[in-house]
Amino acid sequence: MKTTRPNSRPPAREKRGKAPTRPRVTGVLPVVEAALADMKAVDVRVLDVRGSSDVTDFMVIASGTSDRHLRAVADRVVQMAKAAGHRPLGVEGEEQGEWVLVDLPDVMVHVLLPRTREFYQLEQLWEPAPAKVADRTPTTKPKRAAPRAGARKAKPRDRSPAKSSAKSSPKTSSR
Repeated sequence: MKTTRPNSRPPAREKRGKAPTRPRVTGVLPVVEAALADMKAVDVRVLDVRGSSDVTDFMVIASGTSDRHLRAVADRVVQMAKAAGHRPLGVEGEEQGEWVLVDLPDVMVHVLLPRTREFYQLEQLWEPAPAKVADRTPTTKPKRAAPRAGARKAKPRDRSPAKSSAKSSPKTSSR
């Protein structure tokens, strides 16, 4: 049997805060894709790196036609993300104009010039490796191991039966 105290209070209820005033979009990725399409970014690729990286979930790689276009694309991504309620964590590279990085929650946006994109090849770095083809071993004889550095080469032995036992004598001068 449970005994209660006469002056005990019921447990306090948790205070509930007000709902956020700005609408929360389910993800920032659709906003980024819309901003890139709006600014006519070239060759847009979305990479799912959830299994490869703890830093971000998606990496978006796009190209611009000039350094001015890169900055405009990155500014538009930042502007539309802020309007959707996602503040960027950082923006890097706007001064240099070859590669602009916009770091958003769960999405990293790389906007590069085509020559810079070709040089760094981010797609190949972050895409999952293709499945390996079954390793087929050749049916030829295995190669001999290379000799060690500094090892002397053995002279071949002469095994012929008619071997002369006479050794060459030193030449003597006859004067």
